[in-house]
Amino acid sequence: MRKEISICWFRRDLRLNDHAALYHALRSDYPVLPLFIFDPQIIDKLDDADDKRINFIYERLQNLNSKLIQKGSSILVMHDQVITAFDKLNDQYIIKEVFTNHDYEPYAINRDLEIGKFLTEKGILFHTFKDQVIFEKAEIMKADGSPYTVFTPYSRRWKELFSKQSIPEYPSENYLTKCLQTQAFKLPELSEIGFKQINLNFEEFNISEALIKNYHETRNLPSVNGTSLVSTYLRFGTISIRDLVKLGFRWNEQWLNELIWREFFMMILYHFPHVINHSFKRKYDKIQWRNNEEEFESWCRGETGYPIVDAGMRQLNETGLMHNRVRMITASFLCKHLLIDWRWGEAYFARKLLDFELSSNNGNWQWASGSGCDSAPYFRIFNPTAQTLKFDPKLIYIKTWIPNFKVDYLPQIVQHEFARKRALEVYKHALNQLYS
Repeated sequence: MRKEISICWFRRDLRLNDHAALYHALRSDYPVLPLFIFDPQIIDKLDDADDKRINFIYERLQNLNSKLIQKGSSILVMHDQVITAFDKLNDQYIIKEVFTNHDYEPYAINRDLEIGKFLTEKGILFHTFKDQVIFEKAEIMKADGSPYTVFTPYSRRWKELFSKQSIPEYPSENYLTKCLQTQAFKLPELSEIGFKQINLNFEEFNISEALIKNYHETRNLPSVNGTSLVSTYLRFGTISIRDLVKLGFRWNEQWLNELIWREFFMMILYHFPHVINHSFKRKYDKIQWRNNEEEFESWCRGETGYPIVDAGMRQLNETGLMHNRVRMITASFLCKHLLIDWRWGEAYFARKLLDFELSSNNGNWQWASGSGCDSAPYFRIFNPTAQTLKFDPKLIYIKTWIPNFKVDYLPQIVQHEFARKRALEVYKHALNQLYS
């Protein structure tokens, strides 16, 4: 006999505590089946069989499942088209309600509209909740009702609204005994969904008070363990944004601002979806990029002859991570020193970054190229040598990622002053065309 259940559909929220959808599901009238679906529409587009993000998700699912097993439950992990997966489950159970959290990327929005329609036609209630942000969509707008396109006034309004409200609490961890009591489901092997299993050695997220309190002083030093690595955990929702914001308010406003930047870029993507394929400032689509493929490959491999750039790219290729200051330097170098379209770099980071987030990746690449909202002006061109002297003067970071480093280890792919003047001329020409 089929059992009446609710489903909590996990996506980018792989935790059991302070989980909006899970909390509401567990407070419903039916036992809750935790569900995760490896969606072929997403994972089949990944190029690398040993993709670190898939491995991170898999490790988090194993961890989450072990906690549920202690409560007599388990998470069901499927690899199927989303509608097909729910159709199969509806044959096994009488699904009364489905609970999940909002996702804001274009594919996810369309997917949720389709699944919502499908479930409604089956007589199944579909509930979605805000969980991965404090403010979403159009919750922070200018007085005239238009979206902010400059960060500082947006962040000011964000903090003003935040201070006037209490943070919602979703103590889902207190109700886990309402999960469906079942024998442990067997997680599919990664090989079954087309990937290799690698050991990432990511531990449970833990952040020190000292790191956050000193963040404004250490955040730009790639050789210092002064960043929280929070972005990966936040990307996959293994930690709660509400918990992180509380820490920022308590200990360091600069750290809090980085969390607000994340929501700012999400808001930009929501209101201006054209940024996925075009410059936020449309006039920057007129730039005549050189797009030299050999130079792009050299940049990808970390073989430009500029140590700070090469160290960053090698760190990315090996670990899926790159220090934030170095991300700015490498992105600026690609766009302005090599005059390669920011979309090429954005796509490469999208393939490699463990903490890849469409809105942040797009926003930061457009910031570096000058084409984005509230971006660096086009005439701001980082000097990699000067950046090294300022942020890695003892070459600690560089020597970590370039073994046996020595001066002139590779010929420079382009001379800085030549590249700087060339970029200024190309940018000026493209932008002046609009007014001629």
